[in-house]
Amino acid sequence: MPSSLTDQPAKLRRVVLAYSGGLDTSVIIPWLRENYGCEVIAMAGDVGQGDDFKALRAKALRTGAKRVYVEDLRDEFITGYLWKAVQAGAIYEGKYLLGTSLARPVLAKRQVEVALACGADAVAHGCTGKGNDQVRFELTYKALAPHLRVIAPWREWQIKSREDALDYARKHGVPVPVTKTDLYSRDQNIWHLSHEGGPLETKLGEPPEDAWKLTKNPRKAPEREAAVRIGFEGGIPASVNGKKLPPRRLLEMLNGIASASGVGRTDLVENRFVGMKSHGAYETPGGTLLHAAHHELEALCLDRETFHYKQHVALRYAELVYNGQWFTLLREALDGFVAVTQRRVTGEVTLGLCRGQVRVLDRQSPYSLYDVSMGGFTMGTEYDQKDAAGFINILGLPLKMEALKRRKPGRA
Repeated sequence: MPSSLTDQPAKLRRVVLAYSGGLDTSVIIPWLRENYGCEVIAMAGDVGQGDDFKALRAKALRTGAKRVYVEDLRDEFITGYLWKAVQAGAIYEGKYLLGTSLARPVLAKRQVEVALACGADAVAHGCTGKGNDQVRFELTYKALAPHLRVIAPWREWQIKSREDALDYARKHGVPVPVTKTDLYSRDQNIWHLSHEGGPLETKLGEPPEDAWKLTKNPRKAPEREAAVRIGFEGGIPASVNGKKLPPRRLLEMLNGIASASGVGRTDLVENRFVGMKSHGAYETPGGTLLHAAHHELEALCLDRETFHYKQHVALRYAELVYNGQWFTLLREALDGFVAVTQRRVTGEVTLGLCRGQVRVLDRQSPYSLYDVSMGGFTMGTEYDQKDAAGFINILGLPLKMEALKRRKPGRA
């Protein structure tokens, strides 16, 4: 039984569980029924993880779910979350492209909608008490339906490890896709595949090759460089190699192109929101290309002050996403700023991919601020080099005054 239920009743009528079919959520269905005596409704969101949702539905029902909702969230995920992050330039700690962080709010939002439609009195998730995802799910619950009770089994039950969860599953006849010899915890969607746990907990060097699943080993990728041309319209990905594509098809195509060249692997020791450091391996093939191309286009189209200030915004935006604060006024306000900066971020960037590396081959935009007559070494009529003297004198005046004061007798 839960160790502490404060003044709330132990029994619940109906709980909507964010269900993935993995180890944690698989054992939560019988655990909820056993400990809370409630009806369990499983909500599975399709964010491009490639699951067999027919089999997942059958499994949830077989293990005790009363009903199962399978929600196709792929297009909403891409256009309402991923593209916003690309426009913002949101990358956590300079490396993590926020694949799991961006998926959690869209899943939790739909879970809340299902709970309200079903008349549920609680929502539940399978996040551990040490991770970031519990924060991301529960902050969404609080923002969208604060009256719903939240059940977080990992903070209540006696299960302390994935090995314990496997034992519980075996005793309750719950089939799970994890064995004690393969203890990686993976999370996949159309943007990325993350790998945590297992050997990564004790090995801080290069992850074992068997950890990677999406991308080709860069050492075994083709030696010949592949080129891809990515087009943007108002900062939004719009085309590949000159062909306009719908969002899902565009991302799938870039995932394939990047993966074949071993592009998109990230080995990261990150600072979790809950305060500890963790070691993870992330594969974000198409996203790596989009962020690289978008950054180059912004460098071409934005003036210096806007470009530099937006880098501060990108850092804060990434922190908000990582910390589960998607449904906040600040994130919406930052979206407003980003939207203004993207008005002229239109054009194409050609990238070269070779054995895990990405380089820029070309960049073009009708709104380019680069002018060879201004930026080249040849002096033109638009720039008088004599103006530089006055500019430097004004800029250096405080430095000059400070130096003169220091030279007076008795001054250090």
